[in-house]
Amino acid sequence: MTYPRGAGATGGALTVGPISATEHMAFLRTQRSVSFLQTPAWGRVKTEWRSESLGWFDGRRLVGAGLVLHRPVPRLDRFTLSYLPEGPVIDWTGEISAWLDPLAAYLKAHGAFAIRLGPPVRTDTWSAAQIKESIADPGVHRLTELRSQWADPVGARVTSRLRATGWLPQSPEDGFGVGHPQFRYEIPLTDRTEEDLLRGMNQLWRRNIKKAAREGVEVTVGEDLKAFHDLYVHTAERDRFTPRPLRYFETMFAALRAEDPERIRLYLAHHRGDLVAGAVLVRVAAHAWYSYGASSTRKREVRGSNACQWAMIRDSLAAGCDVYDLRGITPTLNADDPHVGLIQFKAGTGGQAVRYVGEWDLPLRPMVYRAFDLYMRRRGR
Repeated sequence: MTYPRGAGATGGALTVGPISATEHMAFLRTQRSVSFLQTPAWGRVKTEWRSESLGWFDGRRLVGAGLVLHRPVPRLDRFTLSYLPEGPVIDWTGEISAWLDPLAAYLKAHGAFAIRLGPPVRTDTWSAAQIKESIADPGVHRLTELRSQWADPVGARVTSRLRATGWLPQSPEDGFGVGHPQFRYEIPLTDRTEEDLLRGMNQLWRRNIKKAAREGVEVTVGEDLKAFHDLYVHTAERDRFTPRPLRYFETMFAALRAEDPERIRLYLAHHRGDLVAGAVLVRVAAHAWYSYGASSTRKREVRGSNACQWAMIRDSLAAGCDVYDLRGITPTLNADDPHVGLIQFKAGTGGQAVRYVGEWDLPLRPMVYRAFDLYMRRRGR
């Protein structure tokens, strides 16, 4: 993760104000790694929210940026929850109050009853080998029981400062909530070759990739969102989750491609004319994300999903990305937990499990925030 260079170098107080989408994108292009959830285009995807680009200024110099999504409180439309998913893009290595205090002042003055944000800052990482060994150990139940392979002092400091200045942690124990996951699985790509990446995978993954090639599975970058969505709905019915509508994907592809033609791609795996798997890849600068996936129950033995993943990993490597992000996992290592299969599948790629700081709320109008929290609890968040 990179941060804005030279922020606050003059020693003056930072100010926050609205910026245009053009200014926002120009700033993001100076960064090595930025979440796609912090691009102006993402505000056009989240049509149920009102979006706003904000900038941090050191004098007249733009030194930070954030996409803010505003949502009204039920029956209290004049107040909003202001949400910065996986953001903002500021210097998290410094004194964070210098950045967050002017943000809070601006948003409160413009009707926010609370701020929710998710600092793009890691706290801990665990290797694939640690995960494999721990799943086989009946005495280990969660990632957080393991010694971190690498602990980030920046993450520890950000967590401590948020708690000390009145921010409230929102990430649930299983890592998944209404926002974005605190635990993720990532494959580092820097200074690695395709051969390095294959060697890092477990035997099952390597075998499945070879089997897909042997069976004649062909992966192409396609445009047929309707075919992908049909397969995605089939996957949702099989795996018992609620699918997003086709319109959501159409909006997502249109908005992200309008900002950058290479921002989002649809990968489709066919076997003898049959669509057997599909996946969506998103890339901003040097960070690539596996965003959505789908697979057919029929012909699962040809391993179309593995073929899709390998094609996306290879293309991310060729594009010069630093990381291929498989997104959320739960921190369970209990072999009897039904969620353990998710981390097992992703750990098979090699790479590492990563814990981020998570999402935090700052109540700006405590009475309204309490009413909102009660409302969310009653509807199961």
